Amino acid sequence: MTSGAPEVGLRQKVAWVTGAGRGIGRAIAQGLAAAGARLVLTSRTEAELQQLQETLQGAEALVEPGSVASAADVRRIVDRTVRRFGQLDILVHCAGISPIFKPSESVEDEEWLEIIDTNLTGTFYCCREAGRAMLRQGKGSIVAISSVHGSVGLERLAAYAASKGGVEMLTRTLAIEWARRGVRVNALAPGYFRTAMSEPLLSSRWEERIRAAVPMGRFGACEELVGAALFLASDASAYVTGTTLFVDGGWTAQ
Repeated sequence: MTSGAPEVGLRQKVAWVTGAGRGIGRAIAQGLAAAGARLVLTSRTEAELQQLQETLQGAEALVEPGSVASAADVRRIVDRTVRRFGQLDILVHCAGISPIFKPSESVEDEEWLEIIDTNLTGTFYCCREAGRAMLRQGKGSIVAISSVHGSVGLERLAAYAASKGGVEMLTRTLAIEWARRGVRVNALAPGYFRTAMSEPLLSSRWEERIRAAVPMGRFGACEELVGAALFLASDASAYVTGTTLFVDGGWTAQ
C-alpha cells in the first residue's frame, strides 16, 4: 500500500480524446493538457481541432480527424498515435450525437442506426483499438462518456438512451475482461450541460421541465466535468474500474 496524496498529474501520459472539437470533449482535452498530458485530438471537423490545438499553450498535440463510426479511421488513429508517441495511456471517448428529439414511433430506421452507429458502435471501436494498444503495454485507462439517460429514461430519446445504456454495459464488460491485465474501463455520465448538441433542447419549451428535474436547479458548465475525467484517467482512481461516475447536479439521486 502506498501513502500520501493520490497522483492526479498526467505528465508525459498520452491521452486520446474523441469528440475533442467542441463542448465536453474540448473542455476535457484542455484539462488533460493542463495536467501535463500529450494529446491526440479527434473529431470529424479538422478546423475545430486546429483551433483547440492553438489554445493548449504549448502542450504536445497530434490532430487526427476522423469518424469514430469508421473502424478503419479508428485503427488509423491508434496506429499513428503509437507510431508518434510509442504508447497510449488514456482514452476519453466523448464523441456522440443526439440529432433527434421525437416520439419513438416516429423514429426512422436511418435515424436509429446513425445514433447507434456513432454512440455505441463507435464507442466499441475506440475501446477495442485503444484496449489492444493498452493491453500490449499492460496498463491504461479508458473513460467512456455516457449520460444520465444511460440509466434514467426520458421520452423522445429512445435511440440516444439505448445507445448510452449500451455504453454503460460495454464499460462493465470490458472492465471485467481487462481488469487483471492492467487496463481500467469506466464511464462518466453527465447530466445536462450547455453545449452545441444540447442547446436546441435547452432553449426549447422543454428547458424548464428539464431544469426542474435537476436538484441543484441549474445546468452544468463543461469545465465542471474536467475534475471527474482527470480522476478516472489518472492513478488517483487506480482501484476503480467498471463503474459509472455521475456528474449530474443530483439528477440520479432522486
